[in-house]
Amino acid sequence: MAGPRDNPFKAISGVTPCPGGWLVLPARLAGITTVAEEAFVLKSLMEVLDYRPKFDFAAINIPFGYPEHPQGQYRQCDTEAREMIGWPRRVGLRPVPSRPALFARSRKEAVQLEPWLTKNDFRHFRWMKEAATEIQPFHSRSVYSGNAALSFQHLNGDEPLTTSPYHEDGRIERLELIRAKLPGVDDVVERVPPNGAGQVHMYEAAAMLWTARRASGRAISRLPMDPEWDEGGIRIELVR
Repeated sequence: MAGPRDNPFKAISGVTPCPGGWLVLPARLAGITTVAEEAFVLKSLMEVLDYRPKFDFAAINIPFGYPEHPQGQYRQCDTEAREMIGWPRRVGLRPVPSRPALFARSRKEAVQLEPWLTKNDFRHFRWMKEAATEIQPFHSRSVYSGNAALSFQHLNGDEPLTTSPYHEDGRIERLELIRAKLPGVDDVVERVPPNGAGQVHMYEAAAMLWTARRASGRAISRLPMDPEWDEGGIRIELVR
């Protein structure tokens, strides 16, 4: 009887937060060929992590590892990534709150801990809370924290993108990169997004799929190079 190790392909996925929960762009990887499948939305990160058949490698567009004490807007990996991406695309790397602020009982209490927090930052708390709760140390063998802006820069030959993903020229630039580096995936990305997601989320998921593919070949680059862990044993890093 054939088992999982007899599969001729690896199951990989790119995942990004979206209004409906989490957009998942799955694909089968056989050698260097990536065959993308229909994207779908799952309501919770737990459903992504427990999805069956299990993904061999997944890259998720969300931070893993949250400081136990307030220490500023950016972790070391975020600072290095922002310097690498440069202006103006570094705005795609959002500030990361400490765990006490993330799970504060009110916005007022969170702002007392992290005075830099804005209304836009609070909008992303719902997904960060899931990551802070659901990601466990054993996930590090197959699930990686990435950032779409960081992955798109890698897709672009490490040259910073100057366009916004929310503008037409930015969408075209990103689609061309996906078409060049992940041929065939662009066809899936151009389809009507599933309920709960928008076109920009499809591009972000494709960027994460590129990173998941690199992870499957043990070719990822880690920021920072010297590993850091939070008190729960979660590696504090971004990969690309």
